[in-house]
Amino acid sequence: LGMAAPAALQRSVVFPAGRHTASLIFLHGSGDTGQGARAWIKQILNQDMAFQHIKVIYPTAPARPYTPMKGAFSNVWFDRYKICNDCPEHIESIDSMCRGLTDLINDEVKNGIAKNRILIGGFSMGGGMAMHLAYRFHQDLAGVFALSSFLNKDSAVYQALKRNESALPELFQCHGTADDLVLYSWGEETNKMLKSLGVSTSLHTFPNLNHELNRTEIEKLKSWIVKKLPVDAPKAN
Repeated sequence: LGMAAPAALQRSVVFPAGRHTASLIFLHGSGDTGQGARAWIKQILNQDMAFQHIKVIYPTAPARPYTPMKGAFSNVWFDRYKICNDCPEHIESIDSMCRGLTDLINDEVKNGIAKNRILIGGFSMGGGMAMHLAYRFHQDLAGVFALSSFLNKDSAVYQALKRNESALPELFQCHGTADDLVLYSWGEETNKMLKSLGVSTSLHTFPNLNHELNRTEIEKLKSWIVKKLPVDAPKAN
């Protein structure tokens, strides 16, 4: 691509208690860090989100000028013209980060973890990033989760799926109805669009939840993770 390889993303990792047979990549929301997202979940659960066989990776987005903050530097996965669902996507920054995150996925594959044993998702902007990464470039992942996230109305994800023939990773979505930053209706519309384009989706609604995570939601997510990445992976032949 004629570009210098992006520096490897910093990451905070929760190692599995037993044999590592699957990996989960959790992408933080805008302005946060991998360490911050891990600490937030740990605070809600009173312990790390940890598994017997799944390595949990919390990468940190590199700092870049972020337009909604008047160009101030922030740890964001991509730039946005503004936080709304009917403006164009900042596709250059999305695509360059897809390359950096592909390197992270490839690191797991080099460690012997098959693509269908890797889940990706995140909170807010992290969930949006995960949907771009999986549905445009890595349709062989085990699944995608998006918590309080959305895609813009004419997202490149929708364009890619209109041309798609193959099986797609399942989407697990959660959203609070009281969210005043990323409106519940934006999340709902994203879910309907993806469903209409052939993605198997679920949308879990949390009444009175604002732009945040809560314990019930993380417990639901954990159950879904273990369902998508069961302990006894079939042996590769």
